[in-house]
Amino acid sequence: MQTLFCQPATSPSLFSAEGFVGLIFLLTIGLIIFGAVIATTSKRLVRCVAGLAVAFTGVAGVYYFLLSPFVAMMQMLIYVGAVSILIAFAVMMAGPEDHTGSYRGSILAGPIGFSVGAMFFVALAILGLTTEWHAFPQQDTGSIEHVGKAFLTTYSLVFELISIVLLIAIIGALVLARKGRSGA
Repeated sequence: MQTLFCQPATSPSLFSAEGFVGLIFLLTIGLIIFGAVIATTSKRLVRCVAGLAVAFTGVAGVYYFLLSPFVAMMQMLIYVGAVSILIAFAVMMAGPEDHTGSYRGSILAGPIGFSVGAMFFVALAILGLTTEWHAFPQQDTGSIEHVGKAFLTTYSLVFELISIVLLIAIIGALVLARKGRSGA
């Protein structure tokens, strides 16, 4: 008769490969939260844009953890590179505003927003801890070759429409930049 020895399931050590990857993932999530807090609480617009760029960089890290290095690189190029720079240019081109009056929101807005956020956090934490997670099978859906073939076959019309929209946005930005701050 055979006896089976079952070892108790232990969490991986920090000094193992799995523990180190988990630590890097938590740091990536912390980067997203840190950037989002800076983007939403800073008084200066340039710091808000920097916080947004930091949050976008963290999102690219999450895409990399989801086994999609191409999508992570596109996140870095498009959102961190293009969108953040575009917002920074818009901030620089905007005229300085006089802050004579300040808007005071409701006194309940902060506590209500915090409590709703806390409820979402608790609900997602409970869902994450009680769900049985299965290993994600290795797929080739995020490779450059697969995405390139999908762009040129299945999604070719959408890809061309997006390029036309981006061309119109660039032309509009050039027209606005030519007028300058004075608008003349």
